Amino acid sequence: MLRVPRNQDAGWLLSVFPDAGEAGGCFVSSRRPPRVGYTGPAADPERARAEAARRARAAVRRYCAANRLNRFGTLTYRGSGCHDPRETKAHAGRFFRRIRELRGGGAFPYLWVTEWHASGHGLHLHFAVGQYLPRRKIEAAWGHGFVHIKLLGDLPVGSGRLEEARRAGRYLSKYVGKTFNHEHVRVPGSHRYERAQGFTPRKVHLRGISADDVLGQASDIFGGQPDRLWLSSDTEGWQGPPAVWASWPG
Repeated sequence: MLRVPRNQDAGWLLSVFPDAGEAGGCFVSSRRPPRVGYTGPAADPERARAEAARRARAAVRRYCAANRLNRFGTLTYRGSGCHDPRETKAHAGRFFRRIRELRGGGAFPYLWVTEWHASGHGLHLHFAVGQYLPRRKIEAAWGHGFVHIKLLGDLPVGSGRLEEARRAGRYLSKYVGKTFNHEHVRVPGSHRYERAQGFTPRKVHLRGISADDVLGQASDIFGGQPDRLWLSSDTEGWQGPPAVWASWPG
């Protein structure tokens, strides 16, 4: 049963993502109305950028985990490469449409992000999917250069698809994080990553009087205790509100 604090405007809020096997939240001292329509600059741009990067990395990680995207691939360009982000996005969209056709139709979850090659040879794409795709079909669907894809199965025995997908999510979230350091090459208004629509991880909101309280409620959902736990109180120099993150085995 959800235990609600006496002060309805204060308490611990935890967002649980059952399919991704993780949860995160913080203590909220009061709930203020959103600043509707505000588009001015952030009071602390560096902190705002860091927080935006954290949210983007978390969203990528959860999407991959929830949809069991345990195969990681890279698409590169031959020759001098492609240096136009808009063109690369168009190529990626065409690639995944062709993959869908070669699979016989029907939507399937995937996520991709671009990366600028360190040698200056333009952009390449990293992506994750959750099912086997014959290499010949991937090469036929891409057609612009080289293809690499692998199952992320080199984990301890018994890890399972969830841990494999979490590794793919960590890889892709790292590349998404890089985009915040290269704003000058990003197309204004474009997304930092792209994913198949209709596969957003479901979310459950919990509320309680303490971190232990909400973590206990989440453990009831997962049927056991978390195998990974992070508390802001263990982080030196933490500047935000008290926070917690945890994950559960698959």
